[in-house]
Amino acid sequence: MATEVDGMIECRPGARLWGPDDEDSVWHAAMELWLLNIGNAYDALACLFGIRNTYGFHPLAADRGLPVDASETVADEHASWRLDSVHGTTWITWAELLAANWQVTDASGKRTREQAAGDDSHWGPAWSVMRTLSDLHGASNVRLIVWFS
Repeated sequence: MATEVDGMIECRPGARLWGPDDEDSVWHAAMELWLLNIGNAYDALACLFGIRNTYGFHPLAADRGLPVDASETVADEHASWRLDSVHGTTWITWAELLAANWQVTDASGKRTREQAAGDDSHWGPAWSVMRTLSDLHGASNVRLIVWFS
């Protein structure tokens, strides 16, 4: 059975203006992943989130759960899925993606994280959206939230 990824990109516009602790610095849903046609390449899911990780990647963000401060849109979308069909909910900020070692390889030493999920992969459009939002709102104020079925 196939593993499908769903989720959204969020940003926190007020945080750059007023700081992350200001009451108006809340997360807002920016874009649903399905609009970006990222697909479900298992090597990318493995190196990013630890899903179907038969490749032996050290994932960047595995099993963090749904952020407690997720936007209402993301929380509602996540809640609309049958709980028994959702697993591996997690998230990662653009700042963390920027800091990641994209040259790290899988257990075979043959495939890098960059090859599996870099700008030239199906994840490129998601990274482009996150990069643009980061330019506007700051890298720590943009994040990707995903879950799997």
